[in-house]
Amino acid sequence: MTNETPMLSTDVISAAQPHDGARAARDPIRVLLLISSLEHGGAERQVVELANHMDESRFETSVCSLAEHVPLADGLRDRDERLCIVPRRSRFDAGVVFRVARLMRERHIDLVHAFLFDAEMVARLAARWAGVGAVIASERNTDYERPLLHTLGLRLTQGWFDVMVANSESGKRFNMRTLGLHESRVHVIRNGVDIMKFRPLSGLGVRRERGIPMTAHVVGMVATFKQQKRHGDFFRMAKLVLQRFPETWFLCVGEPLRDNLQGAGDYHREMLALVSSLGIEKRVLFLGNRNDMPEVYSACDVTVLTSSREGTPNVLLESMACGVPIVATDVADNIHLVPGGDIGAIVGVGEFEAMADRVRRLLADPPKCKERGRAARDWVVREFSTAALARKTEAVYLDVLSRKGRLSQPKQREGERAT
Repeated sequence: MTNETPMLSTDVISAAQPHDGARAARDPIRVLLLISSLEHGGAERQVVELANHMDESRFETSVCSLAEHVPLADGLRDRDERLCIVPRRSRFDAGVVFRVARLMRERHIDLVHAFLFDAEMVARLAARWAGVGAVIASERNTDYERPLLHTLGLRLTQGWFDVMVANSESGKRFNMRTLGLHESRVHVIRNGVDIMKFRPLSGLGVRRERGIPMTAHVVGMVATFKQQKRHGDFFRMAKLVLQRFPETWFLCVGEPLRDNLQGAGDYHREMLALVSSLGIEKRVLFLGNRNDMPEVYSACDVTVLTSSREGTPNVLLESMACGVPIVATDVADNIHLVPGGDIGAIVGVGEFEAMADRVRRLLADPPKCKERGRAARDWVVREFSTAALARKTEAVYLDVLSRKGRLSQPKQREGERAT
């Protein structure tokens, strides 16, 4: 089912004072989660998960995409009522600011939380026109080379948001260092995973679909085809693993960004050529994007992530929630997601030989591999559920609104506080 874009006027909306003033504690707080798109990606999945797990007795949450292609919206509960699409008509469509501001006023939004750069800029500008009471920024990555125009835009509008939510400690430090943000303005809330959806399954369907014997080893990697994911290291690691375990299969899940964005299409073709040159094409299966990821993870004995930069990678949490141990690179907060070596292993960026060694150790000892998978599942259930993500995010929202006088006697549950 597709959703019609809201009929929003392109007329200029005059700046206004906040529409409601202090909201009674018993009234729902109207939240808008604004994101550049709902295509397959980590930030996009987290927006859907957050919307689905917000406390409906306290928050009325809508999701707005600035792009019309919204495949992940299929996972949004009450999609028809909650999803809005306000598409940008061109790369430099200034009118989208006014259309989003109109949406904010029509829905009486109290707080907007923006994700990804385009949405960040639109949210900060539109919220001022619409008189929205609180604006929350986001950081979903770390240690990247930010374009000069992006840095300029972020710095010029730095006073137009209240706090930033980063999904990693390294992302927090990155923004403090590059934008000069004070520590008190950046909260860390790591990603969450739906532990009921992502759980250990048989994985038999995926193996049968792809003709993989039940007794064969399977190593997976889930990543959009972008340079930072370093798929080449995955394939070079695969060649080394095959030297010892020649019956191993390698599943590569993900597709390049559309329209060759960030050179993703060129990069994808380069990786296909690399697989051929390594002579491993008969053992590497490209699955594209999948809607049955719990089954895909469960078909694997081990998953890996070879990225050069991340925030809090959803794929690590999802794999562990499905009871599959992981081997990942030492970037961002990965060392905190995979502590102590009991649920997987961490290696340096580019060290595909070391990654191959860790993967071979797990494949060589199936009981230990399964034991680490069970420990990984237990760890994620305790620390990284979507319920925990929602409660921590709600606490930030309530804290900001309370400090700005937008709540009368805000009610926080016992033990709940902003991070």
